[in-house]
Amino acid sequence: MHLPRPRSLAGQLFAMQVVLIAAVVAGCAIFAYVTGRAHPDETARKQVSAIARAMADSPSVREAIREPDPTAALQPYAERVRHDTGVDFVTIMTPQGIRWTHPDPHQIGMPFLGRTAPAVHGHTFIETYTGTLGPSVRVVTPVRDDGRITGLISVGITVDRISTQVTQQVKALATAAGAALVLGGLGTYVINARLRRHTHGMNAVELSRIHDYHEATLHAVHEGLLMLDGRRRIALMNDGGRELLGLDDSAVGRSVAELGLPAPLTGALLASEPRIDEVHMTDERVVVVNTRPVVGGEQRGTVITLRDHTELQALSGELDSERGFTQALRSQAHEAANRLHTVVSLIELGRTEQAVEFATAELELAQTLTDRVVGSVGEPVLAALLLGKAAQANERGVELVLAEDSRIDDGVLPATLPARDLVTILGNLIDNAMDAAQGGEGARVTVTALVGTRPGGGELLLGVRDTGAGVDPGDMDAVFRRGWSTRGPGRGLGLALVRQAVHRAHGTVELTRGPEGGAEFTVRLPLAGAEARP
Repeated sequence: MHLPRPRSLAGQLFAMQVVLIAAVVAGCAIFAYVTGRAHPDETARKQVSAIARAMADSPSVREAIREPDPTAALQPYAERVRHDTGVDFVTIMTPQGIRWTHPDPHQIGMPFLGRTAPAVHGHTFIETYTGTLGPSVRVVTPVRDDGRITGLISVGITVDRISTQVTQQVKALATAAGAALVLGGLGTYVINARLRRHTHGMNAVELSRIHDYHEATLHAVHEGLLMLDGRRRIALMNDGGRELLGLDDSAVGRSVAELGLPAPLTGALLASEPRIDEVHMTDERVVVVNTRPVVGGEQRGTVITLRDHTELQALSGELDSERGFTQALRSQAHEAANRLHTVVSLIELGRTEQAVEFATAELELAQTLTDRVVGSVGEPVLAALLLGKAAQANERGVELVLAEDSRIDDGVLPATLPARDLVTILGNLIDNAMDAAQGGEGARVTVTALVGTRPGGGELLLGVRDTGAGVDPGDMDAVFRRGWSTRGPGRGLGLALVRQAVHRAHGTVELTRGPEGGAEFTVRLPLAGAEARP
């Protein structure tokens, strides 16, 4: 057995609004009807009272009463007033109640039906009375001439006429109420049809459930998720998006262009066309960006997903370093085999002294650099990195030199400075320097590594300079931007990673022209609690 699906939210609102409109219109109609029933009676009383008093104050009426035959002048006048004002009768009579005028000429000269005593005593009064024309609302007022009451005037409207007026008003009211109900229903239908399109015909329970799933999904997803509205303002951002972009809750509602993100990343987020797996860098992270516009007749915004590529990029860099070490070791093994064969051949030829001299010279050359690195750099990670890079440099025809003043003792660097960041910084700077110096006469890369002093504590100083062509002064600010390279497309990431790692360590990196004409990079990393070199 299938239970009927609850009515959609739009349908529920439509039914509620129709009932509400009908109740409001019905209430207004009843109130207007009740008010309208009393209003015609009151209007009739005021109307007949005003007409009677106006006629009683008219000089022509007083003059006509003085005539021997008042009817001759008063009857035409009374009928004219009756037709002009829309009342049912205007009766002018003697103080004794004998009619001088009447709508029915046969009633002239007949006694007035009803009370006249209050008017005879000088008072105007209103009453409902059944006379010759049927039930009517009428007023009786005296006519004074030099202080004497010389006549009486009665003006009235029949109850039938009042009922007719009420009926007409009720019909008009019913028509207006019906029109208001129809127009209200049509307006409500149009509004709810639009609401039904926006809610896709879902009911309140379904919308509430979707909202709960929506909130749970946003907080559960580790990847960054942003939603931009049509004006490129952040409409929604989950916890992952805040972390990857380094933003807080105040970013919601602001334009992407106002967030201070790197220009390439801002351009990707603001792009109207889709972006797929684009790698961009913030101050601290490498993120993969995917964007897709939300289109429904018009562009309504953009959905953006962000993936953290920082760890993967670091691992990729370490893998490249390991590959370089492997190639260097393979080359060294090849060279060692050649040298060993030479020594063996010299011994076989009976040239023992020359074999010993050759072997000793090669051993001293390799041992000198090892002793120099191990003696100056006690930090094992940096020492291993320098030895590996020295082997790579030798394979590429570049001399790697450790500056005389280099000194880093083991255990000096704090745990807050990750070894991975040191490898990223120094390894990429040396690789960049070897690329610049390779192929030149006397190609050399000089590395400086020492712990010095700074206000508030120590600092790690890493310097790398080369004998290459250097960097154009106009490009010195652009070399750290991702994609900048003089070595062709697909490169330009190493220096960007260097700046990012330096920023994470709250340090600085500076590029100048070296004394040998090439580029010189100087990195300063603050070391809380580190001891300076003596």
